[in-house]
Formats: sequence, structure tokens, C-alpha cells
Amino acid sequence: MSDQKPFNDAVDHMKTIEGLPAQTDMEKLPKPIRYFGYFFLVFFAVSLLFIVIGVLIT
Repeated sequence: MSDQKPFNDAVDHMKTIEGLPAQTDMEKLPKPIRYFGYFFLVFFAVSLLFIVIGVLIT
């Protein structure tokens, strides 16, 4: 168990009472959800790249 203090009471409640995991392991998710997560991350990165290029061009 880690010795980190909770961010606030809601986070502490989610971790201790409801059992919210600290991190999500993408390898343990079902394939459709995993692929959606990868798609979302790639889409976000490409969109950010296009925004930066668009700002630099103008």
C-alpha cells in the first residue's frame, strides 16, 4: 500500500470505500475498449499537431 495522502475527501472515499483503482492497465481491458482508447489517444495527438501547425502557419 502506498503512503500517498489523498488529493481530497472524494478521492479518498473512491479509493477506500468504492475501490477505485489508481491506474488503469490498458492490457487488461477488453479489445473494443482498448482499441477505442488507443484511437482516442492518437486522435488527440494528431489534432493537437494540426492545431500547432495551423497556428504556426498563420
